[in-house]
Amino acid sequence: MSTGDEGRLTSVYRPRERVDVRLTLAPLRRGGGDPAWVFAADGSVWQATSTPDGPATLHLVLRNDGIHATAWGPGADRALAGVPDLLGARDDPTGFDASRHPVVREAHRARTALRIPRSGNVLEALVPAVLEQKVVGLDAKAAWRRLVLQHGAPAPGPAPAGMRVPPTAAGWRAVPVWDWRHAGVEETRASTVQRAAVVAHRLQEGADLPLDEARRRLLTVRGIGPWTIAEIASRALGDADAVSVGDYHLAHLVGWALTGRRTDDDGMLRLLEPWAGHRQRVIRLIELTQAARAPRFGPRMPRARPLR
Repeated sequence: MSTGDEGRLTSVYRPRERVDVRLTLAPLRRGGGDPAWVFAADGSVWQATSTPDGPATLHLVLRNDGIHATAWGPGADRALAGVPDLLGARDDPTGFDASRHPVVREAHRARTALRIPRSGNVLEALVPAVLEQKVVGLDAKAAWRRLVLQHGAPAPGPAPAGMRVPPTAAGWRAVPVWDWRHAGVEETRASTVQRAAVVAHRLQEGADLPLDEARRRLLTVRGIGPWTIAEIASRALGDADAVSVGDYHLAHLVGWALTGRRTDDDGMLRLLEPWAGHRQRVIRLIELTQAARAPRFGPRMPRARPLR
C-alpha cells in the first residue's frame, strides 16, 4: 500500500484466479442509479461506503498486473484492506460441479471469473434488503436511491458526480417518518431498518463470526427473516450457499431453468440440493443467463406510490 497525493491510498490486488470485477460486484449495486456505486464507461468501478473509521471512496481498475485500488477519505485504509474479500478472495469453489446440469455448465463455462463477494458491511447490505421485502424491485431501488441521496454523505475524493456514502446506523435512526413515506417505504419496513440500526454494532460483529452466529443475530431483529438474511449473507458475508427462500420469483426461475417447469420453494431446494455449499453460486449463474429468457410467472406485484 502506498500514499499518493490528495490523501490517496493505493494498492494492487493480485488474485490467485482471474476475477471479473464488475460481474462479481454487480449484486452489491442496487440498480444503475445507486448513488453508492458507479460502473464507469472505462470499465472501472467506484464505491462509496461507510467504515468504522469513517466514509471512504474506493476506485477499482483492472490492469495487466492486477486490480489497482485507490481510496480516499478517513476510511480509505479499511476500504483497501477489504478489497480481496470484496472481490471474492474467501470464495472457495472447491466441490462445485457445474457439469451436473447443462444450463449450469454452460453458464459457468462463460463466467468462470465470477466470484461471491464479501463486503463485510452488514448494515449496507441489510437496509436495501429490507427495502426489497414484498415490493417490486424497481420501487425498492428507487427508495434506496432517494434515501441515500437525502441522508448519505458526499463521497470523499474525486468521486463521480452525485456519489453518496450510505448513512451510518445513526443516520438511519435519524431519518424522519415523512422521508420514509416520500420514498414509498411504509412503517413496517422503516421500523425494521431502524430496529436494526439500534443494534448495528452487534450485527456487524457477526461478520467476523461463524455464519450460523451471524444469522442468529440477524434473526433477533423483528422484521428480519430467512429471506432477508439470505440476501444479506450472500452480499456482506460471502455465503456461497445462501438461498432466498420466499422470493417472489426465484423458485419459478430456478424451476424453469433446470426443469422447464415452474416450482415452489420446496421444489427449488430439492433442485439445488446437488450443489449444497454452492447454491448461491448456481442461483447467480441462472439469474445471469436465464432471467431474461424466462416466461413471466403470475401477476405482477403492485407498484408502490411514494408520497409527493
